[in-house]
Amino acid sequence: MTGVPAERGERGERGSASVVTAAVMCVLLVLTLLCADLARVLAAVSRAQTAADASALAAASSLALPGGLEPSAAAATYASSNGALLDSCDCAPGTLTAEVSVRVEVRGSVLASAVGWVHAQARAEVGSWSLPSPSPTLPPAP
Repeated sequence: MTGVPAERGERGERGSASVVTAAVMCVLLVLTLLCADLARVLAAVSRAQTAADASALAAASSLALPGGLEPSAAAATYASSNGALLDSCDCAPGTLTAEVSVRVEVRGSVLASAVGWVHAQARAEVGSWSLPSPSPTLPPAP
């Protein structure tokens, strides 16, 4: 109906879909940024555990086969090569276990300005092993 003024209720709702759409887009953007931050933290946790495992195995290897690096130096080298810092290494020469603690920095957070650290621990034991004994052979059937 042309020329007829719009009723008061119709005019007040014009453009409300744009406001709702903009609000939904802002919420989705914040959720996406939170997911990105969570992914960074989870990647740091994985990197820290990998570095701890590698450091413990390197220290245990140095305990089992002395002559190369000291166990704590081997652990520090492997922690560093995996992007971590060695916090502690309970791996004195002459012992049979290596317990290490490492930390990895969480960097580049999108929403949170604070940078934190992720810690991980691992333990490796030097054990004795031997080749499996051959299975007993049965006499041939008559």
